[in-house]
Amino acid sequence: MAGSARSGEARPTDDPSPEHFDVIIVGAGLSGIGAAAHLRARLPDKSFVIFEARDAIGGTWDLFRYPGIRSDSDMYTLGYAFKPWTGAKAIADGPSIRRYIEETAAERGIDREILFGHRLVSANWSSSEARWTLEIERAGETVLASCNFLMMCSGYYSYAEGHRPNWLGERDYRGTIVHPQFWPEKLDYRGRKIVVIGSGATAMTLVPAMAEQAASVTMVQRSPSYVISRPSVDGIAEGLRRRLPERLAYGLARWKNVLLGQFFFRLARRRPERFGRRLIAMVQSELGEAFDPRHFTPAYKVWDQRLCLVPDSDLFRAIKAGKAAIATGTIERFTQTGIRLDSGEEIEADLIVTATGLKIDVAGGVDFSIDGAATNLSSHMVYRGLMFGGVPNLAMLFGYTNASWTLKVDLSCDYLCRLLRRMDRKRLPIAVARPDPRMMPVPFLDFTSSYVRRALDQLPKQGTRRPWRLYQNYLLDLIALRYGRIEDGVLHLERPIPNEAGAG
Repeated sequence: MAGSARSGEARPTDDPSPEHFDVIIVGAGLSGIGAAAHLRARLPDKSFVIFEARDAIGGTWDLFRYPGIRSDSDMYTLGYAFKPWTGAKAIADGPSIRRYIEETAAERGIDREILFGHRLVSANWSSSEARWTLEIERAGETVLASCNFLMMCSGYYSYAEGHRPNWLGERDYRGTIVHPQFWPEKLDYRGRKIVVIGSGATAMTLVPAMAEQAASVTMVQRSPSYVISRPSVDGIAEGLRRRLPERLAYGLARWKNVLLGQFFFRLARRRPERFGRRLIAMVQSELGEAFDPRHFTPAYKVWDQRLCLVPDSDLFRAIKAGKAAIATGTIERFTQTGIRLDSGEEIEADLIVTATGLKIDVAGGVDFSIDGAATNLSSHMVYRGLMFGGVPNLAMLFGYTNASWTLKVDLSCDYLCRLLRRMDRKRLPIAVARPDPRMMPVPFLDFTSSYVRRALDQLPKQGTRRPWRLYQNYLLDLIALRYGRIEDGVLHLERPIPNEAGAG
């Protein structure tokens, strides 16, 4: 039945026999296309379809269109393990990443298995039938589809809205306010005075990109972030590509960056104060006389929040050239001509960009139920970082917070293919992880970032020990997910539960 997505779309709700697939993937972004590629390569007899709520491939890399949009991870690790990144820059721009995802889908025929404009609304698991039945919204109507295994690859934030604080005096402001998640296609900011509110990766991308054409750009931050510069071109990787076959060179570059990333992360965790001082000193050496410690000395420890990447020192160059500036303080109010900080400082702006972050939305707001009883995924512990305790045949792909997203997604897909093969071989169609009820749940992420703190009650939980504990460690996950036992005493393969109401 593989390839049936186009020939037999999900059927209207009044049809008693909805279209059925072995696997349904939700989301046609980096994770969803990767999951489909793994399935097609390793389990070619499995039927699958991808439901994508939007009208394009790419997910994040198609949604965000603000100036300078780029990765904050190198493409040797953000790229798929099975498809070498051949672009000139390791720190790639958004359109290049989108093309890479599209090429991956086209080369493997995955683009023919995507149903665009199909938004998953609800999913109900039947223990007697060992399948999920999904309600999908399509062009104003509701249609049904079913599957044996459901993979959620829709990310962890809302595409419909970003985080947007409200400030005193906004109605008095005479200029334009935009959020990076909804960038106007024809916004002209040439020669204008711009304020970018925020101190994260988005703000630090926008400031140097907009400074090239704006009259001035000021990044207004409530508190500083740790910042690190690195070249956008990986010299070692380029050298390997010139001397070795493409796949070998890519694999070596990938491992080089994985191991370096793990080394520096562990070093930062062991000696956070010393590592933090070193990062600040590196910024000072970049800026020279333009360095002001108030703007680059965070109050938190290194890796309590994600590091902000500045490729090719573009932010520092813009500051030294006088094209960009940073102001640190709390916004007291908007004025008619800009903003006023609590220090009394006023900053003029024709355009204000609210780079204030994402709104967490696990599973895209889908309503889940098991045998008709609603279940809230945020109340469940996550098994091996991808399945939910007590919830059968459901996986949600999460990436790393301290490394490239795709590194974890690739390993998770490896594991899920092994799991599906094991289920087939034993003819046991249900896989469910059962947590120890005595184990105390703890927050899913140990980041102190504002977008994480705002959503702690919406995120699932983790446990205090394996396999419920998230270690954010690629090497540990490689051993556990690629080579570890499937039936480990926590994950159980089971037969369907008879429907007693219909028995006899």
